[in-house]
Amino acid sequence: MTPMTKKIHLPADQIRPLATGLGTCIATDKVTVHGLPVRFMYREDPIGASDSGWRFLSGLESDAYMENAHNQGAHDVNILANCDPSIIPFLNAPVGSAFEKAEGEGDFQPAGDWEPDED
Repeated sequence: MTPMTKKIHLPADQIRPLATGLGTCIATDKVTVHGLPVRFMYREDPIGASDSGWRFLSGLESDAYMENAHNQGAHDVNILANCDPSIIPFLNAPVGSAFEKAEGEGDFQPAGDWEPDED
């Protein structure tokens, strides 16, 4: 059986150089495959040389959804910038940063008292 390859919702010819050279990130399929906007983003310590540490979510992921690694993927940060250009102004924020966007709101705000889960 051949493994299924996920296809992001943007056609390749629509990917522009918006945030190049930043490395990879992890994003949920709700953003990359299903095209939902990013409503929560945070930056943690990178897990590899090319990892930027950025993690992108739609804000609609349940705990069960997040626990299934097949619902997430590693992507170039530029792909996420094309999926949702509203993330671009925050991409140089330091490790430990977190931003959220309330449903129906246009701008990201600092995520306040958010702290990463301890694995």
